[in-house]
Amino acid sequence: MDGTAHLLEEVDKKLMVLLRDGRTLIGYLRSVDQFANLVLHRTIERIHVGQNYGDIPRGVFIIRGENVVLLGEIDRDKEHNLPLTEVPVDDILDAQRREQEQRHERHRLISKALKERGFNLNTDIAPDDF
Repeated sequence: MDGTAHLLEEVDKKLMVLLRDGRTLIGYLRSVDQFANLVLHRTIERIHVGQNYGDIPRGVFIIRGENVVLLGEIDRDKEHNLPLTEVPVDDILDAQRREQEQRHERHRLISKALKERGFNLNTDIAPDDF
């Protein structure tokens, strides 16, 4: 049985899907095809910053199989005992923006320091790609 066939066993289960762009989606798997394209129902996008998280409702979500990095079933008994704190969406989006700005500033400072030492950092590669 290949990987896509194994996904058929996950239909109607609640899954967490990590995408290549770093987003985390949680929803019910409703369909899968031979290319591992997924259809999630009652999907939320979960944003984590530190020990906090916020959920953005997304509804029905179609995901190309090539964009899936990680996929796993949510343990219904453990999902309510998370060691995380849920915060309002606006708060988590602000925290995410600040975190991205800090990461960008760190990258800028490292690039500057390397350039001063005669190294040229490839700016086509984002620091998150490492």
